[in-house]
Amino acid sequence: MLLPDWDLEPLGAAEFPPETGDSYYENARAKALFGRSVGPGDAWMLGEDSGVEVEALGGAPGIRSARYALEGERAIERLLGELREVEDRAARYVCELLLVAPDGRELRGTGVLRGRIAGEPRGSEGFGYDPVFVPEGEERTVAELGDAWKSRNSHRARAARALLAALDT
Repeated sequence: MLLPDWDLEPLGAAEFPPETGDSYYENARAKALFGRSVGPGDAWMLGEDSGVEVEALGGAPGIRSARYALEGERAIERLLGELREVEDRAARYVCELLLVAPDGRELRGTGVLRGRIAGEPRGSEGFGYDPVFVPEGEERTVAELGDAWKSRNSHRARAARALLAALDT
């Protein structure tokens, strides 16, 4: 669990705000403020946005990671296709968490996991780009390393730790 001892409940909203920000922070903030507008007034609201950035692609897919695939294809297929002739596959996962208090105060935590994009998908755990993301110091993809590894080392785990540290200050 990334945020132990927290009682997190997803909002049961019919719609969610579109991810139209120019940064992970803006998208996470829009989600948290949306929660503030439709959720219980006495509750803290948490927004999250994340993505994978590939250096050779100028940081793409980035904040558009979830919408990266073209019609009829998977995002991983598109990414691997664009990197077919690319040798330097340096990449990083980025996660931004934004917590909004009932009084409007904001706290944020950012997490980054550096690595590279593999030549082909490997592994069965995780989701999104995990089958092609190899963290620094590892030879296996996040999907091969598994959910237990991910809960300790992922960009989201790092963002959660940063958010908890911000709460302590």
